This record gives sequence, C-alpha cells and structure tokens, in this order.
Amino acid sequence: VRSRVEHVFADQKSQMGLFVRTVGITRATMRIGLANIVYNMRRFLFLERLNASA
Repeated sequence: VRSRVEHVFADQKSQMGLFVRTVGITRATMRIGLANIVYNMRRFLFLERLNASA
C-alpha cells in the first residue's frame, strides 16, 4: 500500500520538479493541487494507451 503512494510523490518530485516554496498556504495548496491534476492526467493517458494496445 505504501509503495503505491510513495510512487506518486517520487514522480511529482522528479518529473515535475515539485518543490513548494511559496508565501501563503493558498498558493502552496494551488501548486500542489495543480501538480496532482497533471499527475492524474498523465496517469490516465498512460492507462488509456495501455488499454488501446491490449
């Protein structure tokens, strides 16, 4: 279970260069939220391509 969650954070840190250094909790929340949306979209496209080839 833990490895599934850790892979998400590792991907955000390495691929997207996520390093939150902002002034204010609202900006930090938005930055993390956008990184989550990008990760979910990339994962969706990967899974769609996987299903299309199968």
